[in-house]
Amino acid sequence: MDIERFVIDIDQSRLDDLASRLKNARITPDFGNSNWEYGTNTNYLTELVEYWREDYDWRKHEEEMNRFEHFKTEIDGLTIHFLYKKGKGPSSTPLLLSHGWPWTFWDYQKLIDPLTDPAAYGGDAADAFDVVIPSLPGYGFSTPLTTTGINFESTADIFVKLMDGLGYKKFAAHGHDWGAIITAQLGHKYADKLIGAHFTTMIPLDAFSGGTVDGSFFSEEEMDIAEKNVNFFTDGGGYFALQTTRPQTLANALSDSPVGLCSWILEKRRDWSDCGGNVESRFSKDDLITTVMLYWLTDSFGTSARYYYEAAHRPWAPSHNREPVVEAPCGIAIFPEEILCQPEAWINHYYNLKQISRMESGGHFAAMEEPEVLLCDIQQFFASLR
Repeated sequence: MDIERFVIDIDQSRLDDLASRLKNARITPDFGNSNWEYGTNTNYLTELVEYWREDYDWRKHEEEMNRFEHFKTEIDGLTIHFLYKKGKGPSSTPLLLSHGWPWTFWDYQKLIDPLTDPAAYGGDAADAFDVVIPSLPGYGFSTPLTTTGINFESTADIFVKLMDGLGYKKFAAHGHDWGAIITAQLGHKYADKLIGAHFTTMIPLDAFSGGTVDGSFFSEEEMDIAEKNVNFFTDGGGYFALQTTRPQTLANALSDSPVGLCSWILEKRRDWSDCGGNVESRFSKDDLITTVMLYWLTDSFGTSARYYYEAAHRPWAPSHNREPVVEAPCGIAIFPEEILCQPEAWINHYYNLKQISRMESGGHFAAMEEPEVLLCDIQQFFASLR
């Protein structure tokens, strides 16, 4: 596997084009939407776009990203970008961190240094990790993607080849959102290659092809979990319906309008985080805009949205029929405002559960919302497997 050093250096012409689009943006009128019940609140969006135009500095964030080493390689004909930092410890454990949507690799920024050098943060040097953070195929700098059929299953295969190419025959894995599903797939198909699988989002691997959690797994005390899961798709599943059926139609709009793209991503950052309606209680304006920039500057929204289509139109193929489905040792961190949750009996049935932690606060973007809590849980889980 040929690996090349990659430095993030966006051509100034791209930034100039963006500035022109922001200057001439047409933002639609809004009314009766103070609680965002109709979607992204235009008053806040206008405020954020004004900050984007006048105060946001991409080069500052680009420099911060380049504080770490980045690489690109080709696996199965696909360009894969990854951030890679080796740990400082007597025997660092290789750790693959997989992100989701609307995430980027940079959502793990707060975990990189304390994971690789825990002693510098008051921890135990024995907990050091070699951290590998890829951008999912078709996301961010893992572009352009011109091949159909790439979903979480094929991504798991690609990431095993990536880790093998880096010299790791066995490794630890953690993920949120798509990254959690990829991590579960690794724990299903490649249990022999995993030290353990740690994640925050739980759904059956066949969920995108009709699989569900049988109602018999829910106790009477857990029926509110089932109701919350249903409400998520009833009230907030519009994005899911579009991205699993007609992602290109949406991409044609959002790839032409940075404000439109910002509006689409911003709503999810607010609705899926534990922010109590105040998105800036969890993400700064710079955080929000940098996420949008990583989609905009790489023209990757369209292929990131197709990830849903490919999962829905290519049924999951199990690698075995044994139980538990995910055989690798599993650690699960449950944050109270995670968008989906599952009953305890199903969790114990489906995963080879070794650790489960119920956090006091945090939502779907735990690596950004509650990095210290998540860090401790990851360290504790993998230390228990040594």
